[in-house]
Amino acid sequence: MTGATEATDVFTVVRGTIAPELERALAASRARPLPAAPSALAAEPGHSHTLFARLLDGTPDRPGTSRTPPPTSAADTARTAADAAGASVTELLAAFADGATTPAAVLAALEPHWTADAVWSDAVLRLVDGARAAAAGSSRRWADGTARPLEGIPFAVKDIIDVAGAVVTSGSLQTGDRVAPTDATVVARLRAAGAIPVFMAATTEFACGGPHNARYGAVRNPWDAERWTGGSSTGSGSALAARIVPLALGTDTGGSIRVPSALCGTTGIKPTYGLVPRTGVTSLSWTLDHVGPMARTAEDLALVLDVIAGGDDQDPTSHPTVPGLTADPDRVVGMRIGVPRTWFTERVDAAVLEAHAAAVERFRELGADIVPIEFDDLEAVDSECWTVFYGELAANQEANAPTAERFDDGTRARFDVSFTPTAADYLRALRRRPLVQAAMVARMEEAGVDVVLTPGIGATAPRLDDLTMSVDGERFNLHEVVPRNTRLFDYVGFPALMMPAGTAPDGLPVGVQLVGRPWSDGTVLSAAVAFQRATDHHLRVPPASASGGPSHP
Repeated sequence: MTGATEATDVFTVVRGTIAPELERALAASRARPLPAAPSALAAEPGHSHTLFARLLDGTPDRPGTSRTPPPTSAADTARTAADAAGASVTELLAAFADGATTPAAVLAALEPHWTADAVWSDAVLRLVDGARAAAAGSSRRWADGTARPLEGIPFAVKDIIDVAGAVVTSGSLQTGDRVAPTDATVVARLRAAGAIPVFMAATTEFACGGPHNARYGAVRNPWDAERWTGGSSTGSGSALAARIVPLALGTDTGGSIRVPSALCGTTGIKPTYGLVPRTGVTSLSWTLDHVGPMARTAEDLALVLDVIAGGDDQDPTSHPTVPGLTADPDRVVGMRIGVPRTWFTERVDAAVLEAHAAAVERFRELGADIVPIEFDDLEAVDSECWTVFYGELAANQEANAPTAERFDDGTRARFDVSFTPTAADYLRALRRRPLVQAAMVARMEEAGVDVVLTPGIGATAPRLDDLTMSVDGERFNLHEVVPRNTRLFDYVGFPALMMPAGTAPDGLPVGVQLVGRPWSDGTVLSAAVAFQRATDHHLRVPPASASGGPSHP
């Protein structure tokens, strides 16, 4: 048994896993120093911005909001009205437009579930004031023809994203009952589009803690209450899977949107770095942090991303120009999809590999061209991810060192090792980033690849009692499996989407990941929409659910 333990000392277990991994990462990085000055190597952090700006210049600007919705009928909207909990964002908007139901009626149907004593209760930390009044206002707008793009859609907000007047704690005892002074940019934009924040959703502490949160406890997976949702957007993943809300906001620094999406059978996208402002979002690792939507369908993600994308005046990394984000499933015909066979397929359970292989074949059937692709030195790149993460975690949390005992065991273990990298280690990792970004873009361009399709998380959801996951019967600590296929794309900032792709023999969902070049979020979403229109994995409902819809057998 690799990495697994029956010990109840979570701090020791977690530290015993991550400390050696960090030491190996640092040793590998130090063994490969970059050339000494003088050097013409494009290896300053600013070269990342130069590369992204060049790629953005070659991307068509966002046109007016455009989408190709699936056909709807009176029966469809009636079904949505009868089972509001089971409806997607797109389905709710169609039902509102048809007059089959109203935002006020949907809120009334969902609201009891937010305070129910059920598995998903772990996901809901506190309700946001004003939801009923906002839903009533949205109902009037639909009636008088002034509905906005997301009018009346309720959404959950991860507890590191500010909602004006709400207690936002970052899942920590360190923060007390902090009241957010204003909305985060993403929340303000959703409100302006008519969406309604309804509750603060659980997170791991500062988006990096362990499953057993010291302040609020663990968030159980609606598919199996003895399993975890994956983090750090724990509450968002649980709430979406349980059908108690159709939309949620999450953040992703090492996989925190995509991990719960894979393990809970939902859909989420980590946008291109700089596409969505981070203003009003607690920083974990500022050069890795991304904010993005989580929902049940890729079509919903496209609608929401179109609303929240674009720079603001406060986040210096956000770009004012927004590329086209239209999700057009017809684009899959002739799309070149790269399929890697190394790194991403290692330490991956057979059930996940089978789902990935089936997804490859489904895309082929849809008219995509499947081509092989490999990226160089991913083990070394993965090492640099850790160095950046720990260096920035230490900088963000060093003021809490005198009260480190208030951290939960997972956060404290990470904080305890976060001062290990030296300044040279951290800066080397930052300098290597633009080289890796340029090399990956060049490889995709050489192969003519539009998107890359990888397996999702390497196993089904980890057990809460011992924090392990099973890969072909071998137990691993969750830290050895969970971030392997996701954190690379936080480091390079490429758009990456996770969606359900099947069910493992233990009855739990598994996913696949679509990755694009910077600013190709619309291409990634187009591929995902095409896949979901041809499959039903995203429609499967867990045993613990507020929906009366079909569940997986």
